[in-house]
Amino acid sequence: MPARIYLDNNATTPLFPEVIERMAEEFRCSFANPGSAHSFGREARRVLEDCREQIAEFLDADASEVIFTSGGTEAINMAVHGFTYGRTGVIALTAGEHPATRMAVERARQQGLRTLTLDVDAAGRLIPDQLDSLPWNELRLVCVILAHNETGVIQDTNRLAELCLQHRVPLLLDCVQAVGKIPVSFRRLKAAAISFGAHKFHGPRGIGGLLLRRGAKLVPFLEGGHQELGRRAGTEPVPLIAGMSTAIDLLNRNFTIEAVRISELRDQLQTRLVNECGPAIVHGLEAERLPNTLSIAFPGIAGEPLLLNLHLAEVACSLGSTCASGAAEPAPALVAMGLPKDVCMSSLRLTLSQMTTAEEIDEAANRVIRVVRSMRSTPVTGSQKVV
Repeated sequence: MPARIYLDNNATTPLFPEVIERMAEEFRCSFANPGSAHSFGREARRVLEDCREQIAEFLDADASEVIFTSGGTEAINMAVHGFTYGRTGVIALTAGEHPATRMAVERARQQGLRTLTLDVDAAGRLIPDQLDSLPWNELRLVCVILAHNETGVIQDTNRLAELCLQHRVPLLLDCVQAVGKIPVSFRRLKAAAISFGAHKFHGPRGIGGLLLRRGAKLVPFLEGGHQELGRRAGTEPVPLIAGMSTAIDLLNRNFTIEAVRISELRDQLQTRLVNECGPAIVHGLEAERLPNTLSIAFPGIAGEPLLLNLHLAEVACSLGSTCASGAAEPAPALVAMGLPKDVCMSSLRLTLSQMTTAEEIDEAANRVIRVVRSMRSTPVTGSQKVV
């Protein structure tokens, strides 16, 4: 059996060993409810608030702006609900948003709000010309994914953020794929709220957060307790929060160096695939992209058989967002870019992490090239396997 190669890091990342060790320590030592007044609770509270400070510093925010959640999905739902519950008007969101945003907005629509889709260009970038003509007096929330989980395309939200501030409309940025991969400054983004999740940057699943700008008010999404200054009920999971904080600390030590290294590996993989198993189309090539993300189509090859054969070759990757797996429909982000359906359906997502090695990328390229060439030379049915 060939060695397994993991290139599905936009779905989730493996834990840093130090994160596992830190969580084990806190499960032993900080097991108490951080809301309790006794010494065990006070110790758990001290760890919790130290981690809050560290995470806030990494994201260029104030500690009071950090709300811990179960992850990015809850943070997005919390913000959409909190900014729009009981209101009428319009929610704007970019075409091809993550399902967490799309479905949260759809629920708000069912409760009486209207929705407006912001168009993107062929590279997946928000089209700036449409911003001035938005119905600003009716907008109640604008939602934008800062770095796309499918394509890695990074949005320039500066103009949009200024307009939102000018018209006093909250801006929610989905930063789940951005945090840990590119520098994210809450202050510079000028958003009302941003979401993030630890398992996208070598932290544990089940923990993430929402940064909420001081002065911004949310109707609580979860009721039942006073935790997180009354903004999110539920006992804080201190060991998971400590694991997220440790992952951030480890990322921060060599952040720029690692981003360059990962980008170079991604580009090496991209170059080999384009040159050696074309025709191939790289999505978002003209835009700024996450350093770890390669979304590439092999026209003429059906995506599902391609994915099956790569899994048999022990290359772990995906056709698109894990949240949309099982659906035989093109990824909304690719459709929004105006790509033909056959190109969308032949697209593959290969994503790296800090644990990805040069040797793995070289071998992954060999395996993808071998599979694609074999499938191009042989009529392929939906169930055909390449040996």
